Amino acid sequence: MTDPDEPIDPSDIGASDAPSIEDKPYKIIFEANKCFGAGKCAEVSGTWSLDLDTGIAKPETYYIDEADLDHNVAAAEACPAKKDRGVIHVVDRRTNEEIAPDPNGDGTLSVDW
Repeated sequence: MTDPDEPIDPSDIGASDAPSIEDKPYKIIFEANKCFGAGKCAEVSGTWSLDLDTGIAKPETYYIDEADLDHNVAAAEACPAKKDRGVIHVVDRRTNEEIAPDPNGDGTLSVDW
């Protein structure tokens, strides 16, 4: 059992067959269970699409490179879920720090699991 007061290590989340950090230095961590289908992510990023049947967004990929960083950061920052703390988290795999939305301002992963 994990201690709810301990920060979650972003490197513990995701597929074991992830692309190399050199190729895809960023990853998306998505709290799908907290998504309420506002669609803001899909408005600002081509990586995201909103399923109109379920009302849940979905990324095309969970690992991204520099070319896809800005619009995925915009998606994370635009997400209104969790009282504007968002449910999309962009993490730098090299440093294990949350880039966006980073509501705590310290790079710790701001998931609510």
